Amino acid sequence: MEDWLSMPKVELHAHLNGSVRDSTLLELASVLGEKGVIVFSDVEHVIRKNDRSLTEVFRLFDLIHILTTDHKVITRITKEVIEDFASENVVYLELRTTPKNNASIGMSKRSYLGAVLEGIKAVTAVDVAFRPHSSDVGSQKNSSLVNHTCSGSARKKIYVRILLSIDRRETTEAAMETVKLALEMRDLGVVGIDLSGNPIVGEWVTFFPALQFAREQGLYVTLHCGEVPNPKEIQAMLDFQPQRIGHACCFEEEEWKTLKSLSIPLICIMQNIL
Repeated sequence: MEDWLSMPKVELHAHLNGSVRDSTLLELASVLGEKGVIVFSDVEHVIRKNDRSLTEVFRLFDLIHILTTDHKVITRITKEVIEDFASENVVYLELRTTPKNNASIGMSKRSYLGAVLEGIKAVTAVDVAFRPHSSDVGSQKNSSLVNHTCSGSARKKIYVRILLSIDRRETTEAAMETVKLALEMRDLGVVGIDLSGNPIVGEWVTFFPALQFAREQGLYVTLHCGEVPNPKEIQAMLDFQPQRIGHACCFEEEEWKTLKSLSIPLICIMQNIL
């Protein structure tokens, strides 16, 4: 393991909420338990469990959404996640996250992303290179997040990019809102759009207009595809020809042939097994 940890690595499929420390989740859950928002004893085992089915994975994600609705929490977990990846010698990190609306606490998709960006700026354990999508020099000068460097010399550096995720529970309008936010923020390190979430929820036709618009505007698109058997959707996603596909656990032989013929990179094929 020491050899693996010391080797420089690239992480292309990191979900912000899926990378939170267990210790942080337990701490947040304990606080909400004391406030009476949740029953801590009911959720503790969900956090501590290691061997999870797909259903249990999304139960954990639902719990994490409850625990991470506060702007300060979003900033905190972003900082911790980046520092954790850097500690394992990840040198390039694409961090994907679903911007959330929560009117009850004054959170919009824009303010959520703002909290993520604050988390990136708050990193102290490593130097962060957060280059804008555009190579325009003027845009780089206007970004306070470009090449965020901590004091000291010969420090470890990690390159961080952001992908905004469309959740499969969302409407077409909500998906389009996420794409438009990504377009507004791509000079601040947002490089693409992801489609993710519970694979048994939602239909491809709902998200296609937003994903097509994202592509037309020059954003990269990556899709969670084939996590459950769904030949019609898998074929539609392959026809769309995204820049990347994640998982593909339930691809059949013909779908593998199509993927190979289109030269679409496949990432995280083992994640659902591990």
